[in-house]
Amino acid sequence: SEVEETIKRLQSHKGVEGIVIVNSDGIPIRSTLDNNLTVQYSALITQLASKARSVVRDLDPQNDLTFLRIRSKKHEIMVAPDKEYILIVIQNPQESS
Repeated sequence: SEVEETIKRLQSHKGVEGIVIVNSDGIPIRSTLDNNLTVQYSALITQLASKARSVVRDLDPQNDLTFLRIRSKKHEIMVAPDKEYILIVIQNPQESS
């Protein structure tokens, strides 16, 4: 399927440690991470993306969140929200550069 091909393509990138696809209710529907991490990332990133979208819309009601990138000491988390799904990619920034 298209989803599986996208996951394979993303995983082939250097440094990618995990991919999670979450539905609009914050429930993970596909993941390459173990169950505990999947549940944790799904819940926390869904909340953060929702908050980030609210901030963008509060600043300009005509605008919307299209992408969110979080860089920490250990990881880079890329979040691509859509109407029905949120794509989360966790990557090790040391390996990808």
